[in-house]
Amino acid sequence: MFGAALLRLRESDFGEVRHHGGVSPAWPIAYADLEPYYGQAEELYSVHGARGTDPCEPRASTPYPHPALDHEPGIRELFADLAAQGTRPFPLPVGIRLPLPADGQRGASPVRPSRFDGYPDPTESKADAQVVALAPALSRDNVTLLTRARAERLVTDAAGGRVTGVVVERDGRRETLSADLIVVACGAVNSAALLLRSASDRHPDGLANSSGQVGRNYMAHNNGALVAVTRRKNGARFQKTLALTDFYRAAPDSDLPLGCVQMMGRMDEGELAGLLAPDHPEIDARTAIHGAFEFWLTAEDLPDPDNRVTLAADGSIVLNRRPSNREAYDRLKARLIALLDRVFAEDGGAVYVGYDLGIGGVSHQCGTLRFGSDPRTSVLDLHCRAHDLDNLHVVDGSFFPASGAVNPALTIAANALRVGDHLAARLGRGRP
Repeated sequence: MFGAALLRLRESDFGEVRHHGGVSPAWPIAYADLEPYYGQAEELYSVHGARGTDPCEPRASTPYPHPALDHEPGIRELFADLAAQGTRPFPLPVGIRLPLPADGQRGASPVRPSRFDGYPDPTESKADAQVVALAPALSRDNVTLLTRARAERLVTDAAGGRVTGVVVERDGRRETLSADLIVVACGAVNSAALLLRSASDRHPDGLANSSGQVGRNYMAHNNGALVAVTRRKNGARFQKTLALTDFYRAAPDSDLPLGCVQMMGRMDEGELAGLLAPDHPEIDARTAIHGAFEFWLTAEDLPDPDNRVTLAADGSIVLNRRPSNREAYDRLKARLIALLDRVFAEDGGAVYVGYDLGIGGVSHQCGTLRFGSDPRTSVLDLHCRAHDLDNLHVVDGSFFPASGAVNPALTIAANALRVGDHLAARLGRGRP
């Protein structure tokens, strides 16, 4: 589930970057091309933050639409202690609709959520695509949402240059939908699988796959949780308000980038008990949960053509992924533990537990339909239109040529707005 941490990629992420695990390629567009759309996305998703506090934040032409969230007491103390150790913690940019203020902010949630992170949110406090984009769109009389439907394949005209239909299975029946423009946004894994399932005589290796790149270069970040179990009380209900990027580009023991650290939503006793059981069965999770501080670590995952989405003989999806750049992730974790050891020294230290996401952790998926100016090495052009088809665009995380080391959601939203402007121009004034 969407966690609503909405950070911009760094300007340096758009250039070629050397990492412990190899080289991250440059993007075919510059940060400046996305910058105004980042501001639009932040406005749309009700982002709360504070400019000038993130030590490696990119330049921005607009302020955050809402002020940073207040830290609850346990996180406020942690923030001060981290700063006292020489790091520069800052308010994590979060998309959230807070309770109605005195002046009645239109559309805000009537509640203040607690855990908020990897969970569905029936209160609609979380500023997710359903709340801020889909629901308003559905209020228009020319927008229809087809539910219980699965897009099986795309079909083209006889020449193979245009998509003429989307074959959909719904309630056991198949139908074909048609439109002048087709926009795919199934997520990096399923968008690639849809194009592979759409193979035909004209496109024998899958739709839009003359380059052979459809499904390749899958990335999902090196992600994991680190929980510091301490004797210090952490009574925060909503602790996802703090982040660290001091080690994003380098660290005292590394001239190469490591990654980003942020607070994650609170765990419950059952989750913590499962993490404690293997090595620390003597610690009672019911007590330990009150002194737990949960962190989320992200290091860049580098593109590898052999990390890819393919289809099995029966049409099911196969995902192959060999970890890359793990040294950066391991160094980031070690750097955070060393920092927290100093922070919690007066509390008697900390016990650390956690987990690293494996191949099943696809929440930051991107890269399977990379964009670029050369049809021989990319699937999409600079406007995210398939090189091989005149009317097919893709606007999820598939287009990423490199993953950076921050959550991809805001970049996906900003790029979708950028492509939306292009499509609006194409529909209104002819193709730009």
